[in-house]
Amino acid sequence: MKKLLIIFLLFATNSFATDEYLVQIKDHKFQPNIIEVPAGKKFTLIIENLDKTIEEFESDDMRREKLVGAGKKIKIKVNALKPGEYKFYGDFHQKTAQGKVIVK
Repeated sequence: MKKLLIIFLLFATNSFATDEYLVQIKDHKFQPNIIEVPAGKKFTLIIENLDKTIEEFESDDMRREKLVGAGKKIKIKVNALKPGEYKFYGDFHQKTAQGKVIVK
């Protein structure tokens, strides 16, 4: 019974775990601006704003938008995606804050 419980706990932990990817905003640019993730797997973007002004992370392709305060960090959970490119941008600095998630 003890072995069965250990196997269940290992499976449950692994099935809910998601990969995390750190993206920093500095000088109104995303760093890195290209993130590669595996297809068919949930993941989390951690967006850290190092600038002194607020930014809004936005992605029409991934259907996500969220404010990131100056000096703050947020998490954005993303469901499994099909292979392709998914663009994102900073809504308040669209000319410089550009990036994409490449799903392979």
